[in-house]
This record gives sequence, structure tokens and C-alpha cells, in this order.
Amino acid sequence: MRRYDTVVVGAGVAGLTAARLLSRAGREVVVLEARDRVGGRVWTSREDGSVTDLGASWIHGIDGSPVFDAARAFGMRVHEFTVGGYQVDSRPIAYFGPDGARLSDEAAASFASDVHAVDTALVSVIAGSAPDASYRDVTDAALASFGWDDARAAPVREHLEHRSEEQYGALIGDLAAHGLDDDEIEGDEVVFPEGYDVLPTRLAAGLDVRLGEVVSGVSWGSDGVRVTSTGGGFEAHDAVVTVPVGVLHAGDLAFDPPLPPAVAGPLSRLEMNAFEKVFLRFEERFWEEGVYAIRQLGPEGVWWHSWYDLTALHGVPTLLTFAAGPAARATANWTDEEVAESVMAQLRRLYGEAIPSPNRVDRTAWHADPFARGAYAYMTRGSTTADHDALATPVGGVLHLAGEATWTDDPATVPAAMLSGHRAACRVARADLPIEGLWE
Repeated sequence: MRRYDTVVVGAGVAGLTAARLLSRAGREVVVLEARDRVGGRVWTSREDGSVTDLGASWIHGIDGSPVFDAARAFGMRVHEFTVGGYQVDSRPIAYFGPDGARLSDEAAASFASDVHAVDTALVSVIAGSAPDASYRDVTDAALASFGWDDARAAPVREHLEHRSEEQYGALIGDLAAHGLDDDEIEGDEVVFPEGYDVLPTRLAAGLDVRLGEVVSGVSWGSDGVRVTSTGGGFEAHDAVVTVPVGVLHAGDLAFDPPLPPAVAGPLSRLEMNAFEKVFLRFEERFWEEGVYAIRQLGPEGVWWHSWYDLTALHGVPTLLTFAAGPAARATANWTDEEVAESVMAQLRRLYGEAIPSPNRVDRTAWHADPFARGAYAYMTRGSTTADHDALATPVGGVLHLAGEATWTDDPATVPAAMLSGHRAACRVARADLPIEGLWE
């Protein structure tokens, strides 16, 4: 059995970052990837010549982002699309009321002002919340402080519910009070018309990446690690494991000895979400020009309430919506046609029965992916933001966990994955490895 300096489990952005930096530092590294491609939850489909990012899409704030720096160095074309964070305004949004009629600019602005007021109040409410408080608890308390009647409070409460679902794919009562503490965006947001997967492809260039290697066990001790996979066994001085939280919970990968409480505790308080994308492409546009998003308020929007206009990316009329939380679970076994019809029923409420049906539907199923078991992780009640970083606590000096869920400042993002991989590489090398080494 060949021995390596480092075995990296997972060829997503976190694993490739760690492997590339360690390889450049002179270590012999092998990367084991269960899928038949690199990228992990960065996955671009190019079926029939259409570029569709079925995994990560955005850089949520390019200021100070190493992913943006890498994308620029790799020549990746970007398109500004700043409407993330489930923002209530910031960019033009077409709002429709519960009756299906378009809100006037004045009514939309008044609603947005109320959301901003509650967001301001939330800061102190969250800071003083109980350890096991949910995001529902703190938003209800913040709303109650204004004394509004239900007609005024209801749309704001609904917006906060949808924010929890769309940001983390979790019901507002399941998400920790501090679960959206990272909801800060610095600078514009961008998407990639030519596909996000250019990033992991470039990061993987020149590395020893073994595809189709499903890892089932990691043994660790004072003499190093042994990783068991479908291809046999790999021994190394240390290992960087970057599989998602959903895979760690499923027990498909066994650690021997088990992860210590310092790591197992934070892991138990993080959960994988239910969050899927639905892309609808049309022969012709039927919605307003110049809007970034379409949103409807009221009970009809419990599942399908927001659509994002991606037409500018490729010149093809395209709307993106999300099946988040309950909608993702309820529609998990539906066909693409059934999901599309459910979505279109809501769009026809807003734009009339005569609007065309989509000529193409693309839909994700991350919950059913055995190597992901969800889109990304969120904080359950009782967790704290520190649980993310604590999940990356080095184990026995030879085992390191990395990935989006292990980075506190901006979890659930590609930058979090990259930064966690950088941290793991520095810990393994016991040196400060410049992250610029990824692209310079």
C-alpha cells in the first residue's frame, strides 16, 4: 500500500483548495472523489449547449472574496446579479399582492420599509435571545415590538419566513436564532454565464485526483491515517475530509476512533437542508423588462413566491425559482412536469392564463444525492455560530474537516469552502500558505 503525505477526501472546492496548496508546498497529495467529476456541489450542466449551474451559482459579495480573485485570474466571465440574501429591495423587484395584482411602487416601498425596520430591531433581539431560541422566536419578538395590526405585520412575517427557507432551506422554527448572522453581503454579487465549474476544473489541474473512489472509512491515530475506499486503502501522515454534513450524519463514512466530542458536538447541531433549484426556459418573455425578481405575497406563495430573471445571462428567457424546505420535501418524488405545472399555476395567477408553458425545465435533487444529501448545512436550535469553526477542530493532529459548513463567517458558500480548505492546508503544513498560490 502506497503512503502519501496527505489524503484529501472530496474534490469539491474545499478539497481541491487544500490539495493544490499542499501540493505546491511540496507535499505528495492524493484526492479521492466519489463522483465521476470534480466540483462537488459546484456542478454545471451543458446539456444541449445550455449552460446551467445546478449547484452553486453566485458569489454573494465580491469585495475581499478569494473566489472572485481566483475567477478573475482564471478569466471567468461574470455577470452582475445583486439580489441575493433575500433582499426586500436594493434592485427592481415586481411585487404582487395576495389578490394577484401588481403592487404600486408606493405600496412596495412601504412594505420594504417595514421589513428594514424589523431587521434593525432584530439585531438587539437576536443578541439577547435564549440559547435555544429559533429564528421564529426572535422575528416574532421583533415584530411584536412595533404593535402593528395583522394586516401590516403579516406580509413582513411572511417575508421573514421565506428568507429562512430561501437562505437556508429550513423552516423558520427550525433555524437557530443566530442562523442568519452571516447574512451580510459586501459588494456586488455575480454569476457565471460560462459556468461556475471552470473554478474547480482549474483548481484540479495537475493534481492526482482519483474519480469514482467512494470512501467508507477513515482510521486515525498517532502514526497517521488510513483511508478505505472502493479502490482499496490509502495511508498518509494526515487527511483532510471535506464531505458534506449530510454525509457525515448518514454514517456512510465511519471514523475509527469516532470523532471526539469537540467535533461531534458541533456536528450534531448542524443539519443538511432541503433546497432545490427549478429553471424554466421559455420561447418568449411574458414578464416585465428591467426587474431582477418577481415576488408574490399571500397564502398562494407558500411554496412558489419568488422568481429570478436570468435572461441576461444567455439571451434566453429564463426564470429561476427555488423549492425550499417544505416545498422541496413535498415535491421530491414529483416529475419535472408536475413541478413545472405547479410553478406555472402561480405565474398564471399573476400574468394570466395565456402565458406560454416552458419549453425546458431543469431541476436539482441534491437531497437524493448520496454524496451530498442536501444542498448545504444550517444551524439548528441550540447551535451557535462558533459551531461552524469548531467542526474543523484538528483531530489527533492528523485529521482535519473542511467544507462550507466548517467556516463561521460565511457558511453555505463557495468562499467558505475555499477558505476552509486554505485553513486546513495551513494546519497540515504548519505554515502560512498564501491563498494566492491557488491562482498565481
